[in-house]
Amino acid sequence: MRIVVIGGTGLVGSKLVTLLAAQGHEAVAASPGTGVDTLTGDGLADVLVGADVVVDVSNSPSFEAAAVLEFFETSTRNLLAAEAVAGVRHHVALSVVGTQRLPESGYFRAKIAQEQLIETSTIPYSLVHATQFFEFVGGIVDSATDGSTVRLAHVLIQPMAADDVAEALRDVALGAPTHGRADIAGPERFRLDDLGRRFLAARDDPREVVTDPTATYFGATLDEDTLVPVGEAALGRTRLEDWAAPRR
Repeated sequence: MRIVVIGGTGLVGSKLVTLLAAQGHEAVAASPGTGVDTLTGDGLADVLVGADVVVDVSNSPSFEAAAVLEFFETSTRNLLAAEAVAGVRHHVALSVVGTQRLPESGYFRAKIAQEQLIETSTIPYSLVHATQFFEFVGGIVDSATDGSTVRLAHVLIQPMAADDVAEALRDVALGAPTHGRADIAGPERFRLDDLGRRFLAARDDPREVVTDPTATYFGATLDEDTLVPVGEAALGRTRLEDWAAPRR
């Protein structure tokens, strides 16, 4: 199959392209760096010629509320319109566990808008909701930092490795459209504040994590289970200890 990966040069996208190619598929990495810009539409028609499946793992370069909404709405509209012309048979999009429970955040409002466009389009689709990546824990800590203090809530989080996300997306892309959402998550649950402390300790970072029940997550207040699957979820294989172990 010819499978076009939008955002295919990024963290998850590059891993997905490698996995698909290893199984003999024609996996195409599409991004502004390869001449494909979903925001402007440049290069879309050409890259989608003959495409059977499109997997969208792209992300907004800005998390500012208006900019991120513009990115996901415009990019998704452009992509779906080009797919309809090209005859794409399956649209797969990566989203985030808890998106529908985080409407206070401009970023997650934009993801909700993206999903609504996909769900109402004519293209058969599958939505994959992943918990946050191990690779993104540093970004969470930085976003919660004020001076030398990191304020994090004592809520559940179930992060996963980007490698496991890519494997899950490969399996979905090679299957039939689900016309729904599926959750994927890591094999272990942590408390967000405790995870932040482990992250800082492993890097000898002097910042102090303070447990704050009012701390927000990219602008949204959190309940106990906002960041974890509340129903059935496919679990990745990689535990935090194994992911963090030195590579040889």
